[in-house]
Amino acid sequence: MRYNLIRKMDIADGPGVRVSIFMQGCQFHCKNCFNPETWDFNGGKEFNDEVIEKVLQLCKKDHIKGLSILGGEPMNPVNREGTTKLAKKFKENFPDKNLWMWTGFKYEDLKDEEVFKYVDVLVDGQYKDELHDPTLKWKGSANQRVIDIKKSRENNEIVIFN
Repeated sequence: MRYNLIRKMDIADGPGVRVSIFMQGCQFHCKNCFNPETWDFNGGKEFNDEVIEKVLQLCKKDHIKGLSILGGEPMNPVNREGTTKLAKKFKENFPDKNLWMWTGFKYEDLKDEEVFKYVDVLVDGQYKDELHDPTLKWKGSANQRVIDIKKSRENNEIVIFN
């Protein structure tokens, strides 16, 4: 598994100042993707325990409100194990900080994955250029959903994040 980039201070990918990690590799190749440099599964840098530790160290700062995991595609089968390991370690270390994740997959197709024990908010669905709307918050196209995972799991139905 590989990753493309770690942002130490991101204000675009979730609420507040956050740490963001962009996983490497995506099979969707959405038209006008904002991050096509993450498509190649062989690009980027090796994702390992040292990278997880680096992310956790960055998240320790008091002004950091949470972690965002994006891509590429963090839920591609190649990336799932590493994404889950990072999410679990993050929540073990920072139970009061929030974890956001973006995926081109639909939540309904992934809801049984272990990672959702740790994710607070999921933005799901592939970016659709014909549905692009720059006024949308935390998503690029109108088909995507910003899902409150904790409430969705409690209610056993999709609950949109407010």
